[in-house]
Amino acid sequence: MDLLRFITCGSVDDGKSTLIGRLLYDSKLIFDDQLAALEADSKRVGTQGQDIDFALLVDGLAAEREQGITIDVAYRFFASAKRKFIVADTPGHEQYTRNMVTGASSADAAVILVDARKGVLTQTRRHSFLAKLVGVRHYILAVNKMDLVDFDQLAFDGIVADYWEFAAAAGVPQFTAVPLSGLKGENVLARSPAMPWYDGPSLLELLEALPVDAAERAGAGFRMPVQWVNRPSQEFRGFAGLVASGRIRPGDPVRVLPAGTATRVERIVTFDGDLEQAEAGQSITLTLADEVDCSRGSVIAAAEAPPQVADQFEADLVWLAEEPLLPGRGYWLQLASQSVTATVQPPKYEVNVNTQEHLAAKTLGLNGIGVVELATDAPLAFEPYAENRTLGGFILIDKLTNATVAAGMIHFALRRAQNIHWQALEISREAHARQKGQRPCVVWLTGLSGAGKSTIANLVEKKLHALGRHSFLLDGDNVRHGLNRDLGFTDADRIENVRRVGEVARLMADAGLIVITAFISPFRAERELVRRMLPEGEFVEVFIDAPLAEAERRDPKGLYAKARAGGLKNFTGIDSPYEPPEAPDLRVDTTQVSAEEAAERIVALVLGSA
Repeated sequence: MDLLRFITCGSVDDGKSTLIGRLLYDSKLIFDDQLAALEADSKRVGTQGQDIDFALLVDGLAAEREQGITIDVAYRFFASAKRKFIVADTPGHEQYTRNMVTGASSADAAVILVDARKGVLTQTRRHSFLAKLVGVRHYILAVNKMDLVDFDQLAFDGIVADYWEFAAAAGVPQFTAVPLSGLKGENVLARSPAMPWYDGPSLLELLEALPVDAAERAGAGFRMPVQWVNRPSQEFRGFAGLVASGRIRPGDPVRVLPAGTATRVERIVTFDGDLEQAEAGQSITLTLADEVDCSRGSVIAAAEAPPQVADQFEADLVWLAEEPLLPGRGYWLQLASQSVTATVQPPKYEVNVNTQEHLAAKTLGLNGIGVVELATDAPLAFEPYAENRTLGGFILIDKLTNATVAAGMIHFALRRAQNIHWQALEISREAHARQKGQRPCVVWLTGLSGAGKSTIANLVEKKLHALGRHSFLLDGDNVRHGLNRDLGFTDADRIENVRRVGEVARLMADAGLIVITAFISPFRAERELVRRMLPEGEFVEVFIDAPLAEAERRDPKGLYAKARAGGLKNFTGIDSPYEPPEAPDLRVDTTQVSAEEAAERIVALVLGSA
């Protein structure tokens, strides 16, 4: 028998768990223990113990499991005489929207429950819209608790009409509506005499008749994200993963992406022996005819029609975290087994799930849904989500907390990502450095306002100049008069401020200069982003440390007094946070060390590493 994956969703207390319990109890075929066996079978070969066969988000949420965070999605396995089922019972509370997305990400169908007494609610619309976004193709509107409205046809017809209006506006595919009572079992397994006015199939009959996507996925082009490289000996090197789509046979030509290297499949290895063919849904290990550069994160694909490769995209984004999206901040992006750093631009618009209206937005808050553009620091092998869930769906992970903060679905690559290429330059950064007789670097002074950054940075440049070194000072206030004059002091603007300065500093270092910067740069994530822009050892982080009370006592520009009086919003240390470096290359306590001595220490550190 084939397997149908479906999700039950809807608002709180619409009866999802009761309905599933009725399906299991009345069928007398409760196979929860078989689910464990099914999971184990999917892990035996090549998935390195990850539940990649069950949900888009499970890889990313694994880190949260380790921290004791509950993932409230209950999977149940059962069967009828015609088909096997895995059902994801997801919570209806708005704060658990992330769990609903987890369950829906691998579902063939959605059973959307509505309480017959309450009708279509905001959470009904949200779950339906999310199911559409993550690619669920079949929808059943289950109007539950009909016994509490005396099995009234008019109540049922009114709810169906309301849902039709929403579905048409939201682009939800055609759905089938069924009136039922999960508690009493009416229209669950068989048609109920309590509602003679309804002559359609029962819920189970509908589920048994729905087509599954397995055949379609098997008929698409071959794609397999590599989960890990299996090399137990010098004679064997295999690439393990789950086949996302298509079929593969020994001898078939393939390409390894994103590099694009061509080769052929030599063997298809499994726990039970070699196969003559593998197809979508199977966990396998491939050996290749040539020694190619292939590792976790690579995608092995059919040579004649491989996926696209790009580093800039438009995508739907569902924000799942309490802290809002910070445009410009670097997040880990995980797409299948590929992991890169991604930065997200302010949303093009946010979607109102009730009206489908497109709203102007600068960020996305908890459960916000919008369309965004994003860029990655390395190219990704991908396909639009509408064509391939595995290579089109991604998650974003906060780098500091390791929490999954968003789920995304790629629309397409931005044309500029394909049309813009690095221009080869004949004079290298090494040649610039040799000409100046020094090793370039970026000396990044960070600390609170009033800590002494600008004073010390100015002294550092004077000392370097006196020693004949080629340097340039980028000061936070000066840069805001020109390059960053359009930025304010919100968290998002501070992130963009640091990103721009980091890019300028990197270009100056490429020219062979020693670059000194003096910026509050309050967030660790953005300082780390600048560090990664530069070669190893060329980013020197100097923490100019002064306690808040001391910085406020000095208050050379009168800023703390204005902030305390409410005249300055988002002022670091008062109503905006400062995250001190955890392991700076140098810490200078300006309550103990003079500016002159601090500058001497920094120059010694810079020239000692030069």
